[in-house]
Amino acid sequence: MDDDVSSALLTQTSQEKTVTRRLRVPGSQQQLETEKEACEEAGGWWAMQEISFHSEEHKEAGTMAGKPPKKSSIPGVSIRQLVDEIPEGCSTPDFKQKPVTLALPEGKNAIFRAVVCGEPRPDVHWQSTKGDLSNSSKYQLSSAPGREEHVLQINRLTGEDSDLYRCIALNAYGEASCSVRLTVIEVGFRKNRKRQKEPQEDLRKELMDFRKMLKKRAPPPTPDKKMESEQVWQLLMTADRKDYEKICMQHGIVDFRGMLRKLQEMKKEQEDRMAQYVSAIANLRHIKVTKEGIATFDLELDLKDLESKIYLYKDGEMIPYGVDNQTKHCLRRLGKRYHFQIQDLRPEDAGLYQVMVEDAVVFSTELEASTIPPRVVVPLAEARCEERGDAVFECTLSNPCPSATWHFQHRPLRLSDKYEVFVSPDGLTHRLVVKGASCSDMGLYSLNAGLHASSAWLVVEGGKDKGPQTTDTDHRLQSRRDTQEGRSDVCGQAQDATQSPRSRYKPGTGRSSSEARGSMDHFSQGLTNTEVQLGEAAVLSCTLASDLGPGTWFKDGVKLTAQDGVIFKQDGLTHRLILTHVEGTQAGRYTFVAGRQHSEASLTVQDPPTIAPDVTETLREPLVFKAGKPVTVKIPFQSRLPVQATWRKDGSEVAGGNHKGIQLALGDGYTRLCIPSVCRKDSGRYSVTLRSEGGSVQAEFTLQVKDKPQPPQGPLEVQDCHRAGVCLRWLPPRDDGGQVIQHYVVERRQAGRSTWLKVGEPPPDSTSFTDASVEQGRKYAFRVRAVTAEGAGDALESEEVLMASEALPGPPSAPAILSASSQSITLTWGPPQGPGSTHILGYLVEKRKKGNNTWMAVSEQLVSERRYTVVDLRQGCQYEFRVTAVTLSGPGEPGPPSDAVFARDPMRPPGPVRDLRVTDTSNTSITVSWTVPDAQDADEAQGYIVELCGADSHQWSPCHVGTVPGTTFTAKGLRPQEGYFVRVTAVNDGGRSQATSLDTLVHAMPATVSPRFLMDSSAKDTLTVRVGESIRVPVSFEAAPVPEVIWLKDGLPLPIRSVTTVKDGLTQLLIPAASLSDCGRYAVTLRNLQGKEATYSFFLRVAACPQAPGPIYLQENVPGTVTAQWEPSPDEAQGIPLHYTVLMRSSAHGSWHEVADCVRTNRFTLLGVLPGHEYHFRVLAKNELGTSKPSDTSQPWCVPRQRDRFTVKSPTYREPDLSQKPRFLVGLRAHLLPQGCECRMTCAVQGSPRPQVTWFKNDQSLDRNPAVYSTDLLGVCSLVIPSVSLKDSGEYKAVARNPLGQAVSTATLIVTVARITEVYHGGRIMMASFQELVRLCSTRLQDAS
Repeated sequence: MDDDVSSALLTQTSQEKTVTRRLRVPGSQQQLETEKEACEEAGGWWAMQEISFHSEEHKEAGTMAGKPPKKSSIPGVSIRQLVDEIPEGCSTPDFKQKPVTLALPEGKNAIFRAVVCGEPRPDVHWQSTKGDLSNSSKYQLSSAPGREEHVLQINRLTGEDSDLYRCIALNAYGEASCSVRLTVIEVGFRKNRKRQKEPQEDLRKELMDFRKMLKKRAPPPTPDKKMESEQVWQLLMTADRKDYEKICMQHGIVDFRGMLRKLQEMKKEQEDRMAQYVSAIANLRHIKVTKEGIATFDLELDLKDLESKIYLYKDGEMIPYGVDNQTKHCLRRLGKRYHFQIQDLRPEDAGLYQVMVEDAVVFSTELEASTIPPRVVVPLAEARCEERGDAVFECTLSNPCPSATWHFQHRPLRLSDKYEVFVSPDGLTHRLVVKGASCSDMGLYSLNAGLHASSAWLVVEGGKDKGPQTTDTDHRLQSRRDTQEGRSDVCGQAQDATQSPRSRYKPGTGRSSSEARGSMDHFSQGLTNTEVQLGEAAVLSCTLASDLGPGTWFKDGVKLTAQDGVIFKQDGLTHRLILTHVEGTQAGRYTFVAGRQHSEASLTVQDPPTIAPDVTETLREPLVFKAGKPVTVKIPFQSRLPVQATWRKDGSEVAGGNHKGIQLALGDGYTRLCIPSVCRKDSGRYSVTLRSEGGSVQAEFTLQVKDKPQPPQGPLEVQDCHRAGVCLRWLPPRDDGGQVIQHYVVERRQAGRSTWLKVGEPPPDSTSFTDASVEQGRKYAFRVRAVTAEGAGDALESEEVLMASEALPGPPSAPAILSASSQSITLTWGPPQGPGSTHILGYLVEKRKKGNNTWMAVSEQLVSERRYTVVDLRQGCQYEFRVTAVTLSGPGEPGPPSDAVFARDPMRPPGPVRDLRVTDTSNTSITVSWTVPDAQDADEAQGYIVELCGADSHQWSPCHVGTVPGTTFTAKGLRPQEGYFVRVTAVNDGGRSQATSLDTLVHAMPATVSPRFLMDSSAKDTLTVRVGESIRVPVSFEAAPVPEVIWLKDGLPLPIRSVTTVKDGLTQLLIPAASLSDCGRYAVTLRNLQGKEATYSFFLRVAACPQAPGPIYLQENVPGTVTAQWEPSPDEAQGIPLHYTVLMRSSAHGSWHEVADCVRTNRFTLLGVLPGHEYHFRVLAKNELGTSKPSDTSQPWCVPRQRDRFTVKSPTYREPDLSQKPRFLVGLRAHLLPQGCECRMTCAVQGSPRPQVTWFKNDQSLDRNPAVYSTDLLGVCSLVIPSVSLKDSGEYKAVARNPLGQAVSTATLIVTVARITEVYHGGRIMMASFQELVRLCSTRLQDAS
């Protein structure tokens, strides 16, 4: 919170400087007032204290002070007259239409329009409180010639464009101005909010509409943002068990037992992933929001690797964090505890936060939107109204705040008939209406939403007879608008309100308040800014130039009395305010008012943090530690205000969480520095500065780290003194480890051995030593260590040095190979150089196989000449040779080895390659292949070299590095269409063969392939499709290069509705919806650049299902038969091939069955017609696409049957009486259901005649209730409610009636809120889902019945 206030004050200071530079110009009193208003909008009182006046301005200000401002017909427009009299026909500027306030989301364009009038035509310009509008790409100013409309357009809005913009119209006689606010809604809470656009006269009507619309003040709950299913499970895994029910209810999880099973499985999987990086995790504290508006959560992690990376995710996206309070998200680490903070909370910060170690999630917690303190999105604006008029204040918050309260002059507002408070349905917009405003209602009104607030002044303007008084009152109110600006909060920018409204400003600039705000004509000495220590006495004094009557003292706009703990004294014209024992809450802005004059100043209370004297005394002694030990320095302090701690080492700031693992902590009353493992570099002078708004204090201490000394500085010089021995020299260590060097230790090791032998201990002041016990002709290595009280340090070691009485010969040159065969290899070499190389006794020649490290002598005797033939070689092996010169002093250094050479007979060059040919070409490559050379007269080739030569060049160049092992090669990176000559040469150790070249020029272009179609045997020459279906005919082809593809229909180009495509050897025809006009023969032709063509054609037939046949006529041409004749289908006349199918059903066979198919005529005769049977006929038309609708006979065919008469006497029976009054076999049962479930009440009823069942709820019939329906199936009656709600609870009744009586069955329906409930059952408390709860209650109801 302190960081936010500091940043806000820095921003405020920058705005003060900008406004100060803009206001230092001479002008009239009206211009001064306008500049003061803009100044107040930008920076409050601080900016106004920098205004300086000229002597002419004092005179002009005195002349215009008593002249009332001219009224405008548009509310919110201020008009200033610059002259005493305005000539006839001229006028001051005025607004016919002023710009309206806008609230737009980011990325949009804002347009302000103003219509200005006046004679002469005024000049219009726009201003903002944050600076000028000179950026033409951002701000566009325009006005139509000859018109009065002026437009300001702001492009591509960002959050920084939220500001108060001012339109000023100026001519020779006056000035008119109005202000308009632009609010940019940042991404994350884009909400459409109604802005106040009506003029002041229409507010009454708007308020009446609000009274009708608003029925209650409690805002509806804001719908929460949906969380992904995976995130819900992550939240459950780290939540407490007592929170399971809340999370399940919030995210719609109803299967509680299933949730527990799945959660157990997911926890096991997560523990397996965490085990890779974390040893243990404990003390998980979920996210909480402090009263300062900071969200915090922490946990303890025991990491296996301290270098493991820790990430913070929000809703699945990684967010950066810092290690101090300067960033929005910060992490503080103290040992194993990790403390996360989220500052400057906004609605978009709500969501699921996860802490990950590498790729494993270790902790999840949710920040709910309801816990984020509401912020002020659209602040209160200054309200002006005439006396006895209505004033309206409106403020918009970022999220609902039912506890928001209104204040007047920093005191809670008591609601009465004079005040009306409204809240919008979404709970965001708060409105206060002050009815019948009078001068006593003038003052500061504020809306307090907890952590943030917004304030604005109410100015009541009197009539014409009160002009001078109103002007002076307005001047005094304007001089105190810093309260409004200090309390405004627009989208979380600089002016955040603090906890106490009486201590919310920093001190002023130090100049006299009477110089900045009052007139020096009435004060001989004004109030001055004062700084005082906490608990000391403070005196504020001012002296009047003349007696203006009794004066009044104010603090931050609130009148002071003796009950406030202050003393008032007056000595003539001198007035004093005495504070005997200053407290922190008494800091603020003090004002002395006498008559209409006032003087102001700031009182600053210095209350720095304090450190106990015994702590300071302890820190004077150096703190001494051994290297590698952990160091923790904890400094306690006391402070009333929030404190920031800054640690420094040798003047440089120490950052916590760096690569050294240094940890800084700031707790409640202490600050701590932790170094896990100190080293010598950590030694130095440390200081910690504790800073608060009341001042700062510093503590210093010295840290000394003791360690073993570093190695002596090298190199270690070893000088052979021959008979005297070996002289060693070195330099003292760069760092002695904080201890005095006691002595040095010199050790020696003979070459080839691993044991070091101590040969001496020189004193600390000596850095040289002579070892006389070395033997000539041997190699030695030496090392030196420094020894202190902490022990011996690391050693400085030398290279191995040869001790020789005389100089040894130098190395000969590398042997050169004169000849090589399978039996011997002949070598030659050059003599050694340097001292000792004059008397050479001979040379030692050695050999080794390539890849082996062991050298072997090739002869037992020294070689006297510089030429030697080596024998005893293994054929086919590769050897290396070296030579060592030998003198009387011994053998010298071996010379460098020779090149590797094979012990084999010389090879013959290979023969030329055969059958060289080109196998493939493209625009950038040529592929050639060949056959290996003939090995009859030459040795085998070991590789090949492929070369190219351009058509316009004579230079052959290889296409690769080294040799080609195979017999195929592709030369790439060639120029398209370019011609090249190609040749190939075979190579081996014996040399190169004769090159083989192609006789013709090869072009880098694809090989030409004649176009042809790739159609298989299954392709049909005729395609038949149904009308309305889409047609897609793919045709595959092969050609290179890509040929021209031409589609034709019946020899003509395709219609526009037909689409063709060509891609990667495939062309296809696409007709979206086939019609009869698409019938015909289609052909596709491929044509390449050489004119070669290939054609493929097919016939497309489009048909539809046939139309139904006409009426059917039946007649009997032969007894015992019936002939059916029908009108042909209309499609038959169009030549469409079709046939008919005849179906028949008779009274003996109730279903239709086929009696004839594939009938090509229009008639059919049925044989075997039986008398007395009815025959029905049906005819269908068919083709290959389907069947038509049926055509049926209108009357059946029937042949009457002659029958003899006979009489049947039926017996008589007595009908039994089965009458029975209704009775319920199964009655209704009680139901207990959650909201949203389906309810089905069922009963079984019996009676004769069949009873009629009527349903009732609470004795009200449900027959006409559209929300329910009933069923009756063979006496089983049900009442169904598809989705029950709380209002469906009640007593339901089913009444069964018939003429013999009635029966009644009743049951109760209870609808509950959907939640998982704790049920006391069987002597224990258990968690039960709704289905279990319903089953349990039903069982109890049955037991009770």
